Amino acid sequence: MGLVEMVMPKMGESVMEGTILKWLKDVGDPIEQDESVLEVATDKVDTEVPSTYNGTLSKILVREGDVVQVGHPIAMIEIEGDADIPVQEKGSESEAQKVLEVAEAPVAAGGYKASLQQSERFYSPLVLNIARTEQIPFEELERVPGTGKDNRVTKNDILNYLSNRKESSGTQPSATTTQTAPTPHVEIARTVSVNGADEIMEMDRMRKMIADRMVESKRISPHVSSFVEADVTNLVKWRNTKKDSFKQREGNSLTFTPLFVHAIVQAIKDFPMINVSVDGNKIIKKKDINIGIAVALPSGNLIVPVIKNADHYSLRGLALKVNDLANRARANKLQPDELQGGTYTVSNVGSFGNVMGTPIIMQPQVAIMAVGAIRKKPAVIETPEGDLIGIRQLMYLSHSYDHRIVDGSLGGMFVRKVADYLEQFDMTTEI
Repeated sequence: MGLVEMVMPKMGESVMEGTILKWLKDVGDPIEQDESVLEVATDKVDTEVPSTYNGTLSKILVREGDVVQVGHPIAMIEIEGDADIPVQEKGSESEAQKVLEVAEAPVAAGGYKASLQQSERFYSPLVLNIARTEQIPFEELERVPGTGKDNRVTKNDILNYLSNRKESSGTQPSATTTQTAPTPHVEIARTVSVNGADEIMEMDRMRKMIADRMVESKRISPHVSSFVEADVTNLVKWRNTKKDSFKQREGNSLTFTPLFVHAIVQAIKDFPMINVSVDGNKIIKKKDINIGIAVALPSGNLIVPVIKNADHYSLRGLALKVNDLANRARANKLQPDELQGGTYTVSNVGSFGNVMGTPIIMQPQVAIMAVGAIRKKPAVIETPEGDLIGIRQLMYLSHSYDHRIVDGSLGGMFVRKVADYLEQFDMTTEI
């Protein structure tokens, strides 16, 4: 028999820690490889973590509610034969205890510790921190409707509750709340300045990660942008003839995003040096074409789920996949693997009414495209009989690329090729 460590897995490219929501196995329970052992939450996803071994759960090193760094031991699994992976004989338990103490401190500081032991509902450290910041009594927190598993209160639940609470601040407070200090009706992690003018808002964890990654990308990659205006009149006409039947048949909307992804995939096949990453002084040419789709979340943050092997999908498959990823992203139901492995990214800024944008590269990728709003505009139409002025459906494509690897010729030709595929869209295409 041997012992192996089960560690906190990486939950996404920018996620460095997770909160233990619930252990699905007890000490002494048998575990099969790929069987879920516990539930973990991050600011991006809630997911079940599977075991990588067959064996028996020998020891649990962290408790429910603890915040644990990626790569830190969380359990010990007893397996048949000798362990192939060395176990930290000394220090594992003491290090785990440090995590327990650090994770427990903010809960105790909020005055909720005794009440939590009597509650039948689990609260994550993030939710408790928000409640403590907003001075919400525990009795009131217990009444917040939860949409998570087992009625768990998610971050969005408490944000929505506080928003409604603020709007109804003129109502008579309950007997419970009048026994505590008055609750200031302010937004999350926000303090009003002393002069009554400006407001200071603390970034949430996800916004801090986004900020760090954007600054780091600008530091690493010298960004250059190329722009092309594309005439997508035929594409618009085709979609208008297909969207109703597609909606009726598939129960999904036919948006322009999968059409953009399809054109980008075709252009990557023509210019494979766009589909690379950088590792020091080495260029890694990617075999797979994995397209990241930037999705705006209800919180105002941004997340980028990835369509793996996008070149293997039909146009119908891309349409269904884009809708599925976007819907689950907004509902915080993505799996960790769906946020990793992107080789090229597209951002549809046109969905916000923007005509163009200069997006920031997702490291370690070397390029990203923003697609702008499609607008009717007068344009010159060339015909054998001469030039005419007509109304056309036009849009801008903005291509930002890493000038260390991608020169202006490649960056410019690539975005031009994407525009060509959109302009030359086959009107007989079925979906």
